[in-house]
Amino acid sequence: MSVGLLAVVDDILSAALKASAKTAGVVIDDAAVTPQYVQGLEPARELPVVGRIALGSLFNKFVIIIPLALLLSAFAPWVLPWLLVIGGTYLCFEGAEKVTEWFGVHHAAHGDEQPTTEPKLVFGAIRTDLILSTEIMLIALASLDTSLGFWPTVGALALIGAGMTALVYGAVALLVKVDDIGLQMMKQESRRTRRVGARVVAAMPTVFRVISIVGTVAMLWVGGHLVIANLAETFWSGPYDLLHVVEHAVEAAGPVVTWIVDTAVSAVLGLVLGMVVVGIVLGVGRLRRRSH
Repeated sequence: MSVGLLAVVDDILSAALKASAKTAGVVIDDAAVTPQYVQGLEPARELPVVGRIALGSLFNKFVIIIPLALLLSAFAPWVLPWLLVIGGTYLCFEGAEKVTEWFGVHHAAHGDEQPTTEPKLVFGAIRTDLILSTEIMLIALASLDTSLGFWPTVGALALIGAGMTALVYGAVALLVKVDDIGLQMMKQESRRTRRVGARVVAAMPTVFRVISIVGTVAMLWVGGHLVIANLAETFWSGPYDLLHVVEHAVEAAGPVVTWIVDTAVSAVLGLVLGMVVVGIVLGVGRLRRRSH
């Protein structure tokens, strides 16, 4: 009995590791996007907020995504691409909204924008995590061997969900506390340690600006790729065919260049789609204000 149990556990671990490798790109995007939500918080609230977002991420994966993905893949697999198109479009909208804010266009519903409260901030982060986590778990589900069996599949997905959440939010928690580590280093007796601490503290605003840009590009890339790939599975393969032609044109330059071009095309198409949605949202908002 124990030998059989160990064999099942080994199968689950092996399947989870293989599937996790294919989700690495989205996991990196998730880790890049999340720190934006804790910028500007009081230092004492940073880790509690990261913890609440991490709990929300676990809720997303274990209560919503895994059960729903298993049910839909068994009884209505045709629904999954449509859900990913909707989720990808939302990510494109969020990314495009941030791009327009870089140029001074703000999207408050009224003239005087109210400060974002902590609950709203956490809810926004969990909402974005829901989309990114959905892609992570669906990629993992598609990567698992169909002969694995129902409960080993559930076990592998649970292991991937818990592991990815710990990895992403552990990295985010460490990142948002780096400046505090620098401040502590500045209080040490060693002159060299104080100097390193001062450099760490001075560098963190630039680091977070870079992370904000990377997170925005990640939203556009992941969102654009979700829409392109899943539109091809529904009713329109035009963007996917265009992406395939571009990839074929540069594949002789090697896999790294091909990946960069794929990412750039997905991000540009994501930005275009996101700008269209931003325009629609702004237009509807203006019509509603005029009607009031």
